[in-house]
Amino acid sequence: DTISVTELMFTDNDELSGLIAAMMDAEALVLLSNVNGIYNGDPSDPDTEVIREIGTKRESLSQYIRTGKSQFGRGGMLTKCRIAMKVADEGIEVIVANGKRDNILLDLLAESPDRDVVATRFVPASRSISQVKKWIAHSEGFAKGELHIDDCATKVLASDKAVSILPIGITDVRGEFEKDDIVRIIDFEGNPIGVGKANCSSEQAREAMGKHGKKPVVHYDYLYIE
Repeated sequence: DTISVTELMFTDNDELSGLIAAMMDAEALVLLSNVNGIYNGDPSDPDTEVIREIGTKRESLSQYIRTGKSQFGRGGMLTKCRIAMKVADEGIEVIVANGKRDNILLDLLAESPDRDVVATRFVPASRSISQVKKWIAHSEGFAKGELHIDDCATKVLASDKAVSILPIGITDVRGEFEKDDIVRIIDFEGNPIGVGKANCSSEQAREAMGKHGKKPVVHYDYLYIE
């Protein structure tokens, strides 16, 4: 018998579908809602339009999205958008479309220049990441603690360099975790920017925090930065 439901829960079906798509190395993921896609304003406003394509250099879309949830579940459009960007960054095409439209899946599969289907397509990144990183990318719900990092570490992680999280860049260790547990990565402004698999316990991380010449607390191979 289980003594905790943590391992059995996901935030919503969109999160679960993103995880399955990543694990199956799917070519595409279709997220259905009660609107035609991501709008550039209030969907009820006749002057707004669906954003047909969102490229790999993604800016924040929160200004366009309502925080309310759709009648279909717990997620809402903001969650769909967040999952869509994460999965697209893993190299999988994502389409947000209207699930109330008849034959929407068939129409998307049969789409051609003379048969346009209104939906939002997230262009997949060309990079390929490992299956381990794909799993870690969707493991935030299992996080046991947090690693807070300084300004310098935040900038390095945001670059194109393959870097690990070293003790010298850590300013705070929160929560109690063991080696191989999942931890959240928090930048110097308090924003969550990724997740990773801890290479040591929280006690060892605190002892090494701020010191040079120590082993990574999270190795690059087991680190996902959004």
